[in-house]
Formats: sequence, C-alpha cells, structure tokens
Amino acid sequence: MPKQKTRRGAAKRFKLTGTGKLKRNKANHSHMLIRRSNSAKRKMRKAGLVDASDARKVRRMLGV
Repeated sequence: MPKQKTRRGAAKRFKLTGTGKLKRNKANHSHMLIRRSNSAKRKMRKAGLVDASDARKVRRMLGV
C-alpha cells in the first residue's frame, strides 16, 4: 500500500497545537488595509483556531 500524501497547500496553512487543535492564520490581512481600523488589523495578526465543523476535513488533508 502506498504512503498517504499530505496536501502541501494545507500543510503550509495549518499547524497542530500541542493539545491536538488546528491553528490557522486570520484572513483579509493582505490588501486594502487602509480602510480597516488599527484594532481590526491587530486582531488579524494573531492566530485563530479551525472551527470544529471544518477540523475533520483539514485533518484529512494533513494526513493526521
């Protein structure tokens, strides 16, 4: 049986935490930042967690 390959795009976007949750970066932080408030831009810098409804799909993409 061949090895299962990881989806490389997903591997670059998601990381597993020590407790097994999935960490992700916040969206909308690459362009059109001039109209966003400083607090909104600051919140986008921090990492978020993948929602439970999507976690199963992301785990399968990562081969976890």
